[in-house]
Amino acid sequence: VQLQASGGGLVQAGGSLRLSCAASGSGFRIDDMGWYRQGPGKQRELVGRISGSGRAVYADSVKGRFAISRDNAKKMVYLQMNSLKPEDTAVYYCNVKGVTSYSTPVDYWGQGTLVTVSS
Repeated sequence: VQLQASGGGLVQAGGSLRLSCAASGSGFRIDDMGWYRQGPGKQRELVGRISGSGRAVYADSVKGRFAISRDNAKKMVYLQMNSLKPEDTAVYYCNVKGVTSYSTPVDYWGQGTLVTVSS
């Protein structure tokens, strides 16, 4: 299984970016899909997660500015980021949790995409 994230880049404060992550592979059921980030000198933290039924949760720091969505048929998860702030600068990682056909839990990570917000 591979996760391919894209959409990062350099943007001015107040701008927007949309991140995408595609999951490839078979033999497992995708449950939660989400985005995490790791800023300079910081630990990795949750940005937002979305369940298979579409229920989303967000970190307090991004509520009202970011929106997570998914396309189950395409095995993709998206992160729309609006009103970006310099403190949003980080490497963003997509994450997929699921279960194999043998009922084994799985937890996959993408390679990360850099988002830089200039002031």
